Amino acid sequence: MEPPEIRLRLLQDEPDSCGDERYDVLLAALAEHCAAGDGVAGPAWCEHRMLQTFWFPDNTPSGRADAFVRAPAAFRRRGIFITGDDLVRV
Repeated sequence: MEPPEIRLRLLQDEPDSCGDERYDVLLAALAEHCAAGDGVAGPAWCEHRMLQTFWFPDNTPSGRADAFVRAPAAFRRRGIFITGDDLVRV
């Protein structure tokens, strides 16, 4: 794993859109989540990436309920409902 200062530098440049707003916002949430793990705010480019409609990648009733309760803050505030376990699996 890279030292914190290198990890933060790797997050600074805004990635191009992948063509699917959900995944563009997911990248912003992930960047903010990783930065928070190092005790700093996410990159500025993350702030404008938000979904207007909630997204539950696991759209089963139990998956939705679990993610609604357990979604990490950076994801939840952008309307993406996944669990921390989903991040470990990736």
